[in-house]
Amino acid sequence: MSSASEQDVQVVPGSEVLPAHRNGAATVATSRNGHRQRSGDGPRPPVWPGAPNPLGARFRVGPDGVAGTNFALWAGGAESVELCLFDEEGVERRCPLTELTHEVWHGFVPGVRPGTRYGFRVTGRWDPWTGARWNPAKLLLDPYARAVDGDFVLPPEVYGHVRDWPQQHVADTVRDERDSAPFVPKGVVVHDDDDWVDDRRPKTPWADSVIYELHVRGFTMRHPGIPEELRGTYAGLAHPAAIEHLVRLGVTAVELLPVHQFAHEDHLLRRGLKNYWGYNSVGYFAPHAGYAASGTAGQQVGEFKRMVQALHAAGIEVILDVVYNHTAEAGELGPTLSMRGIDNRGYYRLQGDARRYADYTGCGNTLHVVQPHVLRLITDSLRYWVNEMGVDGFRFDLAAALARSMHDVDMLSPFLAVIAQDPTLRRVKLIAEPWDVGSGGYQVGAFPPLWTEWNDRYRDAVRDFWRGALPDVRDLGYRLSGSSDLYAWGGRRPYASVNFVTAHDGYTLRDLVSYEQKHNAANEEGNRDGTHDNRSWNCGVEGESDDASVLALRRRQLRNLVTTLLLSTGVPMLVAGDEMGRTQGGNNNAYCQDNEISWVDWSLLDDPGWRSLFDLTARLLALRHAHPVLRRRAFFSGRSQGADGLRDLAWFTVHGREMTQDDWYAPTATLGMYLSGTDIPGRDARGEKVEDESFLAVLHTGGDPVDFRLPGEPWGASYEVVVDTSQEEQAERAEVAGAVHAGGAVLPVPGRSVLLLRVRR
Repeated sequence: MSSASEQDVQVVPGSEVLPAHRNGAATVATSRNGHRQRSGDGPRPPVWPGAPNPLGARFRVGPDGVAGTNFALWAGGAESVELCLFDEEGVERRCPLTELTHEVWHGFVPGVRPGTRYGFRVTGRWDPWTGARWNPAKLLLDPYARAVDGDFVLPPEVYGHVRDWPQQHVADTVRDERDSAPFVPKGVVVHDDDDWVDDRRPKTPWADSVIYELHVRGFTMRHPGIPEELRGTYAGLAHPAAIEHLVRLGVTAVELLPVHQFAHEDHLLRRGLKNYWGYNSVGYFAPHAGYAASGTAGQQVGEFKRMVQALHAAGIEVILDVVYNHTAEAGELGPTLSMRGIDNRGYYRLQGDARRYADYTGCGNTLHVVQPHVLRLITDSLRYWVNEMGVDGFRFDLAAALARSMHDVDMLSPFLAVIAQDPTLRRVKLIAEPWDVGSGGYQVGAFPPLWTEWNDRYRDAVRDFWRGALPDVRDLGYRLSGSSDLYAWGGRRPYASVNFVTAHDGYTLRDLVSYEQKHNAANEEGNRDGTHDNRSWNCGVEGESDDASVLALRRRQLRNLVTTLLLSTGVPMLVAGDEMGRTQGGNNNAYCQDNEISWVDWSLLDDPGWRSLFDLTARLLALRHAHPVLRRRAFFSGRSQGADGLRDLAWFTVHGREMTQDDWYAPTATLGMYLSGTDIPGRDARGEKVEDESFLAVLHTGGDPVDFRLPGEPWGASYEVVVDTSQEEQAERAEVAGAVHAGGAVLPVPGRSVLLLRVRR
């Protein structure tokens, strides 16, 4: 093993570009896109002391009324920091930040105005064996940059080590001295607007929420009603044509796949692909510039805000899918873009061998959230998106990684404790993806009050039921009624469960009933990527089919899955396009498919068959909105509390009798769920008792029809069919179809169908 001093002087043989701070000479480099950039030859502006707070670049009025920008960067172990300013011609001016307060390097530069591009160079030791990876040849993105201009293309110059070193097993220990500035994006100084006004927010209660997961680009790229120049952008999502669909469908919130500035992985770029989903963040304050129609010199900030305002005006909340568990810098062989070059040991969890990164995310690195400055970075970012960008909540990718203390997941961890006491963050919607890839990382049901969770146990139980793979219905009963076995503790409510059948990761709803094997060849990974555990059923034919009976069965299964989801207690989550039969051709890991595989195909709405699926989904959402018994704020008790002596929740066998313990343990294809509207806990805003109609849902997964005996008095005198998923088109009113049945009568239930019946007394 070489010593730090020996490694400190290793240089790439034949380097043509040396950092100007090494020899004092100006250098010229040409980036991969042909732009020439001069570094180090611009006049150096004055730097006044400035202030250590707030972090990042803040345009303001300084001493003596002089306008300029205050720059502040936490770089705990650094020896020096240079602020690098770039003009329109690409001339770089380097300004040493000589003021150091509590490990924050800072300075005020008069005359620097919004729109100015900038970065940092940070000097320190090069000693990978102890985790020290400072390299002043690399221009670094400010972690607090509020806008980013340019693309991450990842040529060899942007790596802090020599990427193509002959001995790859030690390549990360050899420092690369080439200047990365011509090849990396820059931060942009942004003018701060006034804080967001709270009365613009819909503030939808959790129990009333319906989440719609969408990708800004994928949702808008093929929409015929959105002008072509706005497709794929924040402005496109703000367009009336996009919002009209959301309103007609009846969702209350959009959950946007990552919109923090992100980078594409090198292995994808080499194959001509890109990271489409965006789970590769590098800028936690900057809206991803690739989704901006108005420009990337700060205009993306205003465009994002206008999108949020437009959605709020339509009564729709905005939830961001955020990735604070890792960054785009990956493992020790990844690029040096920002935090690695600022203070590698301060930002990332390292192994005992500090050359290596602790990886609880499967992405090469894990942010060290226990460190106060990292925790501050995350919470500052969250507050920024709430207070200044107007968002209403967050879904935390791999949230268990954030809840780890030194090693183990800890529900008393600093991250969760800080969120719980923060006056801004504790009032917005907080959704955990309650797992990571590390030991002990699966934490479904374990997050504390204030948090809701993606409930993958709901997903698995519902999928298994409708493909006929459940040995009994014990688990299904819990999932349909709010998962009290997971969440009825610590004051948590049924809406702690975000129920979903599909998500961005995995099959679309249509593919779930069309494929049993993944078809990921387009990802160019030999079909090795993506999960094997799809819990899907192709209805007898793999892939697309022209068999009318297969197509009819698949559409019925889609109606069954959607109806089950929207009748379940908890917060339902739909995925963009599932309501109209979107397909990815069996690709269950389309993270790198920025094309028609992933984009929503709006022409499906012109097909009467798929249009009927949209109509059913919208009708079910309207029914859910109209009936509080379908969106309960408290768990069922299973006991009689009302004057009629009926339990608030009852389960029935196909014979019309209440289920016994033995029935729960026995295989069954048919389940009756009775929801009483006369025993709903809580009161309305005026303090009045909440009362509603009662409903009976009959779920039948068997292929053959079955006779279901309807419960008689006192449960119901008669029953009106409201939804019948065996029908392609749903009658608007049951009286039109004559579908009213007496209590105690035998009701024929078609094979593989859901019947929802309104109870008449």
